[in-house]
Amino acid sequence: MSFLSRGAFLRPALRSTSSLLSLGPARRALITLQDNLYTVTATSTGGRDGTISSTPTDETAPLNLKLTPPKVLGGRGDRGHNPEQLFAAGYSACFLGAIQVAATKLGKREVGARAVVHADVTLGRPTDRPGFGLKVLLRVEGVEDQAILDAAHEMCPYSRALSEGVVVDVEKA
Repeated sequence: MSFLSRGAFLRPALRSTSSLLSLGPARRALITLQDNLYTVTATSTGGRDGTISSTPTDETAPLNLKLTPPKVLGGRGDRGHNPEQLFAAGYSACFLGAIQVAATKLGKREVGARAVVHADVTLGRPTDRPGFGLKVLLRVEGVEDQAILDAAHEMCPYSRALSEGVVVDVEKA
C-alpha cells in the first residue's frame, strides 16, 4: 500500500520549544469527524509556479491567486503567493478565532477582542527523512492568561491537526 493510497494519514510528531504549544508526551487518538459542518475546495494548477482558486459559494468570494516560489526555492523573484504563506494566514486566523472563543468561555471576552496572532511557518528539510517539513511558531500579542492560550491550542483545528494528526484520503478525481 503506497502512502498515497486511500486512508493515508498524517501523524506528525509534536516538537515544540514553547510551553504554549506543548500538549505533553501523551498522544491522543487520530482525529476523525462525526459530521461535516463546512467544506471548501481549492484547486491548484502548475505547482508552486501556477495558480490556486476556489469556487465561490453563497457565503464566500472566489479565491484566485498566482503562486510563485520564493527565490530560495528556485523562484525567479516574481511577486505572488506560496503555500506556506497561505498556511500561515489560515493558521493565524483560526488560532485567533479559538482565542476569542476560549476567552469568552472564561469570561474574558475583552482579551480575545484585543488579541493578535502571528504565525511563522518555516519550510525546511527534516533531519530524519527525505523531502520537506514545516515548523510553526505562533506569537500571540495581548493575551497574558496561559489558560486562554492553552484552551485555544486545545480547540483550534489547525493545532489539533498538527499535534494529533488528521485523516487524509487521497484519491483519483
